[in-house]
Amino acid sequence: MKKILVSGLINTETTVKIKEFPIEYFPIDYPFFGVNTRVSGVAYNIAKALSTLGDEVIFTTMTGNDFGSQYIDTTLKEAGVSTEHIKKVLKATPSSAVLYDDNGRRQIYCDLKDIQESSYEFTKDLYESCDIVVACNINFNRELLKVAKDAGKLIATDVHVLSDINDEYNQDFMKAANILFLSDEGIKGDYKEFITSIENKFANDIIVLGMGSKGALMYVKEDDKFYELPAYKTEKVVNTVGAGDSLFSAFIHYYAKGLEPVECLKRAQAFASYKIGFDGASEGFATESIIEKML
Repeated sequence: MKKILVSGLINTETTVKIKEFPIEYFPIDYPFFGVNTRVSGVAYNIAKALSTLGDEVIFTTMTGNDFGSQYIDTTLKEAGVSTEHIKKVLKATPSSAVLYDDNGRRQIYCDLKDIQESSYEFTKDLYESCDIVVACNINFNRELLKVAKDAGKLIATDVHVLSDINDEYNQDFMKAANILFLSDEGIKGDYKEFITSIENKFANDIIVLGMGSKGALMYVKEDDKFYELPAYKTEKVVNTVGAGDSLFSAFIHYYAKGLEPVECLKRAQAFASYKIGFDGASEGFATESIIEKML
């Protein structure tokens, strides 16, 4: 069992199934079993995925002291993730709403409350025994990047949608990351050239570009080589929300176990494929045995 520190956003999430985009105005609809509320947030998705895969997760985040935080505490305990390091210092717990259709398209509204103006003190005991530090790209993790780097820890992060390698908000995360994930959604032009420009500036060991139904593109510095893997074909797509978090989580899990990057990405593709057959960003995580059967 590997020990992984996961630090970032947790929130409540309400998903709403709609007929199609764009949405025409009407006063009311009745999508039976199409409106659901769960705990979500990038860090929660990753923590739950890693826990399902068998890792020991140290989870650090912040919430308010309200109904949302109580719901989060209960859900985390059910998922086997400790609530010990959750600080209830925000004015209110972050929340989001996700509209999605039958084609997998989605529109997300994320209310972060005051988390971007709040800080978290990362003591040495939180990260010193961890195999990997997963620092989601949220402001309070900038301090974590510094202390984890100084301690010589392997750092992994996902900057999600990126269109400019000089993006000011993500500079600290891209510079610190040994393993860097991002999406192709904001990239215009040649993907390999974009990744190469990132590696030239930040010298990351591994860069993975998630391309949705087109698969994933990975650069491995040790091999000085690109690897392009097709998407693992799933039987049914219910909701693509959280697919990127799943890809990232499974890769980190298998990399911590010592698998080669290409083998990690193969299993991560299968893990993400399985996950999008379920509704909600934090639902549908497979176990290791399920992934091996899929492969």
